Amino acid sequence: MGRLVADPELRHTASDIAVTSFRVAVDRNFARQGEERQADFIDVVAWRSTAEFVCRYFTKGSMIAVNGSIQTRSYEDRQGNKRTAVEIVADNVSFCGSKRESGGSYDRAPLPQEAPPAQSLPAPAYSSGASEDFEEILTDDDLPF
Repeated sequence: MGRLVADPELRHTASDIAVTSFRVAVDRNFARQGEERQADFIDVVAWRSTAEFVCRYFTKGSMIAVNGSIQTRSYEDRQGNKRTAVEIVADNVSFCGSKRESGGSYDRAPLPQEAPPAQSLPAPAYSSGASEDFEEILTDDDLPF
């Protein structure tokens, strides 16, 4: 979970598969005494509908949670040096910040309305939390654990 370093850009492969790569700044959980907290910068790649989702709803500075797997790959740079890239291949991404943090409402189609639950009973209201607000349930059933 962290913040996007730059706006993600949607690209397509030669076979028209959507892909995007982006970097997430993740704050470390600790800081040395007298120093500011450091951040790690993690490269992420997303494919297909996940890539389209990221490019549509996330911008630079947006808080994002990424669930995926680590992938390493080797390649040769332009100077002929062997390099290794380590990145997260995103399976799922999620919103983490509030609407206020991300600049307001999202430009997306409304979701279909869900059917109401079959039986919607109001939750009981306990005014004081005193013992007379609760009823002891006596049962001789064996507990399942």
